[in-house]
Amino acid sequence: MANPQNNNRSGKPQQRNNNGSRPGNNNNGRPGMRPSTAPAKPKKVVVEEDSEKEIEMEGVVSAVLAGTMFRVKVASGHEFLAHISGKMRKRFIRLVVGDRVKIEVSPYDMTKARITFRLN
Repeated sequence: MANPQNNNRSGKPQQRNNNGSRPGNNNNGRPGMRPSTAPAKPKKVVVEEDSEKEIEMEGVVSAVLAGTMFRVKVASGHEFLAHISGKMRKRFIRLVVGDRVKIEVSPYDMTKARITFRLN
């Protein structure tokens, strides 16, 4: 049975270009595909405004609530309802009352936050 790469009669495997296609083919390494004639689509550039970025603060966990929610008090005296970020859940980082944490506050709802890091 012949090797599927040996499609020529000489029995030698054909050389491949850097993009994985055989010489003479202009299909970007995809067998059975026609070369693309459509113009390349311009990439969309997303510009973030300063007002849409999260506000980072440091605070202290003042209460542990149900459903992995916490009350975090910052130095200015404000309290935020905060949840644990996904990476902290993945790494099973535990928080107790009195832990210093870094939080990100959304500019859209200044009462809620995400805990991103435990400092002590």
